[in-house]
Amino acid sequence: MTPPISRRTFTAGLAAGVVAGSLPQTAWAASRAEVAPPEFAETVLWDNTVDPLANYHVHALAVLPDDTILACTEGRHEVCDAGPHDLLIRRSIDGGRSWAPSVAVVPSVNGQSWANPAFVVDNSTGEVFLFHGLCVRLPQNTSCSSDSSTVHVISSTDSGATWGEARNLTALFDHFPHNWAMHGPGPGHGIQLTSGRLLLTVGHRTIITGVPAAERRYGVSSIYSDDHGRTWRSGGEVPLGPGLPHMGEARLVERADGSVILNSRPGSGNDWPRGVAISTDGGLSWSRPTLDFGAGLFNGVDTGFIRYTDDRVLFSRPDAPMRRNMTVSVSYDEGDSFRYSRVVHSGRSYYSDLGRLSDGTIVLLYGRDGDLDGFPRSVAVARFNLEWLTQGRDSLATGPALTTQTFPLGPPPTDTIEYPFTVSRDDQYELWLRYYRTSDGALVTVAIDGQAPRTAAVDLTSFRGDGHDVVLIDTRRLTVGRHTLRMTLAGAGRGSGKAMSFEHLSLVTAPAKPDVREEITVDNDGLGFEVVGDWNSARSIAGYYGFNYLTHPKGTGANLVRFRPALPGDGRYEVLVSYTADPNRASNAKYAVHHATGTTTVTVNQRLRATPDDRTGEWKSLGVFTFKAGIAGYVQLTDAADGFVIADAVRFRRQP
Repeated sequence: MTPPISRRTFTAGLAAGVVAGSLPQTAWAASRAEVAPPEFAETVLWDNTVDPLANYHVHALAVLPDDTILACTEGRHEVCDAGPHDLLIRRSIDGGRSWAPSVAVVPSVNGQSWANPAFVVDNSTGEVFLFHGLCVRLPQNTSCSSDSSTVHVISSTDSGATWGEARNLTALFDHFPHNWAMHGPGPGHGIQLTSGRLLLTVGHRTIITGVPAAERRYGVSSIYSDDHGRTWRSGGEVPLGPGLPHMGEARLVERADGSVILNSRPGSGNDWPRGVAISTDGGLSWSRPTLDFGAGLFNGVDTGFIRYTDDRVLFSRPDAPMRRNMTVSVSYDEGDSFRYSRVVHSGRSYYSDLGRLSDGTIVLLYGRDGDLDGFPRSVAVARFNLEWLTQGRDSLATGPALTTQTFPLGPPPTDTIEYPFTVSRDDQYELWLRYYRTSDGALVTVAIDGQAPRTAAVDLTSFRGDGHDVVLIDTRRLTVGRHTLRMTLAGAGRGSGKAMSFEHLSLVTAPAKPDVREEITVDNDGLGFEVVGDWNSARSIAGYYGFNYLTHPKGTGANLVRFRPALPGDGRYEVLVSYTADPNRASNAKYAVHHATGTTTVTVNQRLRATPDDRTGEWKSLGVFTFKAGIAGYVQLTDAADGFVIADAVRFRRQP
């Protein structure tokens, strides 16, 4: 299957041959004389246990040319997406060390629901624009979701101290042929392109009353201004259609070659990759969207995504299948992969946005804590530097000391193909493979110069949609000269297909190791999960991994589940299982581990709690077993027990 976005379009700037060396470092305003010590500080801006409103959720962040920071949130009078909302702003003029009191710049009058704040800053004039929506429910709508909204914008020329009159921009979307009634700016922030154009995304859908979810035409378009915000025009829409991901809340980054990547939330609940689309004309048109697995799978949520320097992109999100574990990562390849990551908050974490001060300080605005899956208790702003984020592995003073060589690959014409590549100097190299996943993806084996690397097998099967992914194949010493990467069709993937598509091989040298999590988790609704019989979905007992768990009363063993991972290499893996403990559970749940040397059955008392993990789930180790690379190994659980059997998730953690 041919990917809908070619590598040339997607990364926009790699030559047809080898691209050697990292992108140039930029001398920013910050002093680069010496490496700064790591710095981190956090301030809570709104908290529903202290402040007067019921909830504070959905945020926008802007850093102005004079380093004034503006933080905006929906001040919700009810814990409801469509209830009365004010738009609240707090300002800092000292780099986030102190904050002015909260001000309702757009107050709710007679129950108005103001929503989706999004800033756009004109760095040449200093004017800042605050886009927002006015949401309305039809009389017969008894849900907490609006049917329609209009889009408005106000602006400030004094760093957010005062704001002008609102303008209604909703007519910009009248020409779209999708019966869109709901129009939500951002949220978060738009960007200014190097051309001077101001650019923002707007999410859309039909009304929800009487319209099934599958027919609501979720989509995204862009609006732009080429005259410093005096007038705004409608840009292009991201294409909609069968098989394409739903696009919604999104962020924009201008890439080094001038193309713009739109990074979007593609769904709600569960764990998702991101949806991406590319514009090569400043937002006037967009490529067909696809999924991108480069940041892994995590809960469907609004995320932060910014250009930090010429050669760095930052990304924030809850790194878990539910809204927990707020994490910020740095990318050195325009957002294709994220090399270093750090957890900012391990507890409940929600929407986020990112900004950058002139001295390089990173600003993260995010929702945190509370007892609800979807709504935070408080909104905090964290300030930290690159040294803290990367734990000393990168600094504006020194750079990350990375070099990169990239070799285009492409679809193999046969079941086995050798891709040659040439190394210009003896060194220790990381070998990164970027590939395309499809519903009919194959299981392939990998060899470097005829030898099996640490990642010797890759399942190209997609999950929740087709898209790009990246994997570290190996870290090894290569000598000057010609080498080969061999890809071989080993059989059908977990979707029973045999399609193969490879994009490029990157050779990276670096003084510090990347943050790579060597574990594979198979959830009860994820890729590799197989079920026989009728198992009920449940969420009533806490401690499960992801969105839910499955349960079955005691039986004869006829009802069973299997958790089948795609293991990257031969070796030893610790097998851990997650379940929710309760007195009515089985005391003798039998997990059969099918490994390289046979089958081992381990009995688990599911009435006893296991060990909680920051990324959700409570985990019990079954032991360490030897597996072969690929998809032959699995764990099976049946209902043959003395109580309710819980089938939640199984994790395979590779041993050194």
